[in-house]
Amino acid sequence: MYALFKPDLLKLAHTVYHQHELFENGKVSADELNSIQLERLKSTLRYVREYAPFYRNALSAMSDSDIDDLNWDAFRKLPFTTKSDLRTAGHEMAAAPLTEAWIYYETTGTTGAATPCPRNEQDSIFNNSPLILRYGEIFRAHGSQHIIGVMGPTELHSTGDTFEDVCRSLGHTVVKMWPRSPTVGLDRAVTLIRELKITALVCTPAIAISLAKHLLQRDCQPSHLGVKLIFTLGELTTPALLRNIGEVWGSTIYNCMYASQESSILAVSNIQGNLCTVPLNIVYEVIDPLTGQVLEPEDDRMTGELVITHLYPGQKPLIRYRTGDMVRAQVLNTGQWHIIPIGRVRDTLIINGSTHCAYDIEATLLENLKGCLDYHILVEAVAGADQLSVTLELESSSATLNNLQFIASSMAEKLNTRVRIAVGSTDAVTGTAAMVSWKAARLHDKRQGSDNQERETALKIATWRA
Repeated sequence: MYALFKPDLLKLAHTVYHQHELFENGKVSADELNSIQLERLKSTLRYVREYAPFYRNALSAMSDSDIDDLNWDAFRKLPFTTKSDLRTAGHEMAAAPLTEAWIYYETTGTTGAATPCPRNEQDSIFNNSPLILRYGEIFRAHGSQHIIGVMGPTELHSTGDTFEDVCRSLGHTVVKMWPRSPTVGLDRAVTLIRELKITALVCTPAIAISLAKHLLQRDCQPSHLGVKLIFTLGELTTPALLRNIGEVWGSTIYNCMYASQESSILAVSNIQGNLCTVPLNIVYEVIDPLTGQVLEPEDDRMTGELVITHLYPGQKPLIRYRTGDMVRAQVLNTGQWHIIPIGRVRDTLIINGSTHCAYDIEATLLENLKGCLDYHILVEAVAGADQLSVTLELESSSATLNNLQFIASSMAEKLNTRVRIAVGSTDAVTGTAAMVSWKAARLHDKRQGSDNQERETALKIATWRA
């Protein structure tokens, strides 16, 4: 199942896969899960305290007996790890020297110093096992054999290697193709899809949109290429956006995972299209982003900032890491959470005194719209009140004036603001969300005092790519 030839790693790979298989099949009780998590947590704390310079200092007040006696209340008193910590500590976050890693990745560095994200074999074994199990079911629903075009953002990103390993384990063929690489480009990517009869794509929503726009500009329907399945990742994605992309491509589409370079795989899509957590690998918490208080479920639901702790001895385990991402979480009786990422903490937008998350803004715009390829929103203060001006790029002129007026009225009512909608072309900045943020890529806030620093970064990236 893995291309690993060290006997100890092969044994570990089979053990971890079997444990995840039992969990996915409902063979692990709630009490057993709680016990597994607590014991793995204690092991991880011992591991990072001994080997990671950052945590040796951050957890210096913990004694061996404190770890031995650890319960969940005591765990919640441990300090958070922040993105600032990762940038400041750099390689001192790692629990092993780089010579013990199998590969080195890092964050893009578009919104701050690039953060080192080395991985060892155990990182891949623990993270890839749930991907193999859940994606295997999805792929089988769309055919027994696939040729999969994997479109990662850069060579220093984990997407290509992760999907290569997972798809190879499932017996599928992988074509690594970066459409934004100068040696590939959109034309070559389209040629590869057509000539190799690629049946599945792995990419950001922005790449799927860019490819569709590129094809339509050449009077070619994306649906004629025969892509059966699209896995999107890396960006805020609402069901309405997925539906629009899927309709343009004539493909079944999944928001296939929630992950980051720093924290690896946090949630994986099941065959129903729900992002479900991986509690054998991670302890999840949801906190109030302002106070840091841990939230308890109300009617099995929570909304707040996601905090994660790794439960395996990878190259760089994180303890109570504040992801900076806002999520809606539903606690399931399986021990998993169904989570919906709704935007980064900094992606919230205040409109006429009310706060709205990125997810709800996009959903409100697209829920009654078909054939939408792309969109951009301008926020202005007009006559003392906030106003949204939306530019929609559509597959065709199928959207009627009445439909656009209905969508504008619906948005105005739900967001308590004036809304104007026009059909036109968006620019390259909308494709930068995976490297900057939804807000930087989709929103230009022209109100006095607004912070557009990230948008300036997005514009520079878009100009460089052009």
